[in-house]
Amino acid sequence: MRLRLILSSALIALALTGCQKTGVSEAAAEASDGASKATKGELSNDVELEPAMLPNIKVETVGAESGRGSLSGTGKVQFNEDRTVRILAPLPGQVVDFQARVGDPIAKDQVLFSIKSREVASLVSDYMQSQRDLDLAQKTYNMNKDLFEHQAASRISFQQAENDLAKANTQVARGEEALRVLGIDPKEAVKDGGLRSVIPVRSPMAGTLIERNLTPGQFVQADSTALLTIADLSTVWVLVDVFERDIHLVRVGQKVQVVAAAYPDRRFAASVERINDKVDPDSRTLKVRLLVSNPNFLLKPEMFITSSLELSGGGTAISVPGGAVFTEDGKSYVFAAKTDRRFERRLIVAAPDAEGRLRVTSGLRVGDRVVTDGAMLLDYRRKQKQD
Repeated sequence: MRLRLILSSALIALALTGCQKTGVSEAAAEASDGASKATKGELSNDVELEPAMLPNIKVETVGAESGRGSLSGTGKVQFNEDRTVRILAPLPGQVVDFQARVGDPIAKDQVLFSIKSREVASLVSDYMQSQRDLDLAQKTYNMNKDLFEHQAASRISFQQAENDLAKANTQVARGEEALRVLGIDPKEAVKDGGLRSVIPVRSPMAGTLIERNLTPGQFVQADSTALLTIADLSTVWVLVDVFERDIHLVRVGQKVQVVAAAYPDRRFAASVERINDKVDPDSRTLKVRLLVSNPNFLLKPEMFITSSLELSGGGTAISVPGGAVFTEDGKSYVFAAKTDRRFERRLIVAAPDAEGRLRVTSGLRVGDRVVTDGAMLLDYRRKQKQD
């Protein structure tokens, strides 16, 4: 009986020991499986480099910068139409005393050429006749006034003389204005004895002669045909195309840096002068007109330019070099350092910034260390280990 009890106890103890071992094995297996899954999760984002490979990458610390960006555009140089004048013939006649050439500097009020015209002589003659009529009307008025005051003339006669004097003054003023419009001083016209037949054509502004449709001795008509074109080249216009989606970033008065293909190392200061009201239906762009300073007249019409418009973002922003960011499935990533050798692939949101940099609006913080050179090497290593 005692032997049976001993054997039963031994069997029960042996069974309990087997159950405990089975539980421990199952727990160890679960832990091992969890560790394997965790390791597999790390491989999808993290990568660790051997010390020998570290010299192949470059790591920089992310810092805060002024919240300013830029918007690029392309366009061509044009004359500033607000500072361009086209010279027309004021009267029909023959061109004389013309010597200017295309490219010559022109001063304000400089005589460009003269026109010899019969109509000029007629205007001068009419003016001198109006002056003689005024003298006669003034004498008649004075006489009638004296007679009226001594009751030797009627009121009607006096009023008629007064009316004739007013008309004569009007004719003289009209003749003077007609001569001044043509650039003739009325006093000088009288000195010539009414034989003047040549009028000077002057430049209304300083600038450069950029176009000429005139030759000495040519007969011209008083129509809308431009004989000369003068432009002030100290400033020029540049029309750039801005996409419809970006036009909300542009406003009149914003500062712009302009680079011409002819002068790649030089920056020209400019500002936004006008934003077109019409969208091009094909390219979905709007024309933005820039007023560009043109020192030494370096910028020429039809030159191709690239503009960089400064955007005011306010506050501070994080930016990284363009080489730090790579894309995959339409998303942007960087590798952020977790330790000296371990790096984490991190999803970010970035937009183009000035001078080849990207402004990061999500995914990075000030003080993070990111790989700025060698990101593609890390991504290759990450995928290689995952495989």
